[in-house]
Amino acid sequence: MYEDCVKSTEDYYLFCDNEGPWAIVLESLAVIGIVVTILLLLAFLFLMRRVQDCSQWNVLPTQFLFLLAVLGLFALTFAFIIQLNQQTAPVRYFLFGVLFAICFSCLLAHASNLVKLVRGRVSFCWTTILFIAIGVSLLQTIIAIEYVTLIMTRGLMFEHMTPYQLNVDFVCLLIYVLFLMALTFFVSKATFCGPCENWKQHGRLIFATVLVSIIIWVVWISMLMRGNPQLQRQPQWDDAVICIGLVTNAWVFLLLYIIPEMSILYRSCRQECPPQGNICQVPVYQRSFRMENQEPTRARDSDGAQEDVALTAHGTPIQLQTVDPSQEYLIP
Repeated sequence: MYEDCVKSTEDYYLFCDNEGPWAIVLESLAVIGIVVTILLLLAFLFLMRRVQDCSQWNVLPTQFLFLLAVLGLFALTFAFIIQLNQQTAPVRYFLFGVLFAICFSCLLAHASNLVKLVRGRVSFCWTTILFIAIGVSLLQTIIAIEYVTLIMTRGLMFEHMTPYQLNVDFVCLLIYVLFLMALTFFVSKATFCGPCENWKQHGRLIFATVLVSIIIWVVWISMLMRGNPQLQRQPQWDDAVICIGLVTNAWVFLLLYIIPEMSILYRSCRQECPPQGNICQVPVYQRSFRMENQEPTRARDSDGAQEDVALTAHGTPIQLQTVDPSQEYLIP
């Protein structure tokens, strides 16, 4: 009776396997992650209505998309705990790369916006930041769709492929994600240069998140391609290695990026005006340039007479009027 039960639930046996408890631990961490992410989504929606700084609000829709992708990563854990079959294989090969591409694309879009903000420039609008994140991740979606469609239409079943071939295809599908990770790492380093100190803390969060993610990916890919075959644990440990990397990276996204970002967002919502240390100072060369352009300049009016006018930074003249001391003026 017990053997029949195990055989009928063979794909789901890891959910309650006491001899290999890695699945039970990971599914527990995934469930906790799903609950925490949902709570963060609700808190995020509440804080979005209280943000008054446009430069800070413009990145919030992209961060909301990032949270949805993290929620998908925790849910994807169960596709790796269930044994590989014709239903779970397409889900694994499609969603793993797409969800991570969305996460790193959101980080890349946020870092690109910070590069402007730390230099005292105007932020991108929220639609531009969101379209950058979606557009950059679109290529990974196309790659994954083409691969899964090619495998399914040719009649080549995932179960009939060798473990080594499955792992090679899985890693090759993630080359674009690795490229996004490296690009985000270098762009986040560029956020350290600029006069606006208050925006650099966001760049440091992205830098730390991507750096730890790179370490995690190097470890699980090395273990999957070299470690398991050398230890003669392939394919027994393959799903466990990928799943551990998946859950660990998802928690890194929450602990190193989302929760600190929400903490900064909450503190800024409580402050009616920013502290003096967070005010972005205009660079010296820009201040001197503006002062020179605003100095009174001799110009000719329509009658040919010269009078004092002030030129703005765009060259638009502002006429200076002389106040008549004999008249009385009331200041409301």
